[in-house]
Amino acid sequence: MQSNNPVFRRSEEFNRPGANAYGNQTYAGNGAPRPGYGQSDPSTWGTGTPGTPTHTPASTGPMTVDSVVQKTGISLGIVIVAALATWIMTPAITTTTTSADLGGLYTAVVVGSLGAFALSMVNSFKRVISPALVMAFCVLEGVALGGLSKVFDAQFGGSVVSGAVIGTFAAFAGTLAAYKVFNIKVGAKFRMMVTAAVFGMIGLSLMELVLSMFGAQLGLFGFGGLGLLTAIAGLVLGVFMLVMDFDFVEQGIANGLPERESWRAAFAMTVSLVWIYTNLLRLLAIFSDN
Repeated sequence: MQSNNPVFRRSEEFNRPGANAYGNQTYAGNGAPRPGYGQSDPSTWGTGTPGTPTHTPASTGPMTVDSVVQKTGISLGIVIVAALATWIMTPAITTTTTSADLGGLYTAVVVGSLGAFALSMVNSFKRVISPALVMAFCVLEGVALGGLSKVFDAQFGGSVVSGAVIGTFAAFAGTLAAYKVFNIKVGAKFRMMVTAAVFGMIGLSLMELVLSMFGAQLGLFGFGGLGLLTAIAGLVLGVFMLVMDFDFVEQGIANGLPERESWRAAFAMTVSLVWIYTNLLRLLAIFSDN
C-alpha cells in the first residue's frame, strides 16, 4: 500500500509490496534452504565461546495497539510537561505587563514553533524513525504551545485554553469512535486530498508569516472573518488527519510492522492533536471575543 502521507511514506514497511494483510507478506528466499543448513559436516560444529551468545538477539516484536498507545502517551506527556514548564517559568501577564516584559515568552513561542516545524519535516521524511527526534519535536512543540496558550489565556480568559484542551481530547475520542463504529475506509483519493490540504495550509501560514514581516497581513490566521474560516477548515482537516492516522496504525499492525514504527504512529497522532488544539484555541478565542 503506497501512502500519500509523508509521515508514513518514508516507512518501507508501510509500503512494501504484498503486505496489505496478515498472511500476504512475501519473503526473500521463501522455500529455499538456509545457507549452510544441511550442508556442513557435523564434526565441524562447535559450542561457541563460553559466555558469548551464539545467536542473533530476537527483535523487539511487531507493532501492537499497546505499543502505539504507550508511545503516543509518552509523546503527549512530553508535550504537556514542556508546555506547563514554559507557562510556569515565563513571567506572569498582567495589565501592567509591557511588550518588553513579554520578550522571553514571545521568544519561546517563536523558537519552539520554528524548531518544532523543522523537526516535523525531518521526522516526516526520515526513512528510519528516530525516537530521540520525535521526543525532541515534542519538547519544542510543548514550549511553543505553552507560550501560545499563556498569551491566549491572558487575552481571552482561562476558559479558552481549558476548552481547547477538553475539545481536543473529545475530538480524538469522537473520531476514534466514529472510525470504529462506522468502519471508515480510507482511500487513495482521500489521502491525497488531505495531504494536499495540509501542505496548502502550511503554505498559507508561511505566506502570512512573510507578509507580516512587511506589515501586509491578510488576516488568514487572525480573529476576523477569514480567521474564523481558516480555523474551522483547520479543525476539520485535523479530524481527517486523525482518520488517516488510525487507518495507518490499523494497516501497520495487520502488516506486522516492527515495534519501532510505533514511534512513527505516535508522532503522526501528536501532530494531528496539536493541529486540532491550535485551531480550537483560535476558534474559541474568536467566539469569546465576539
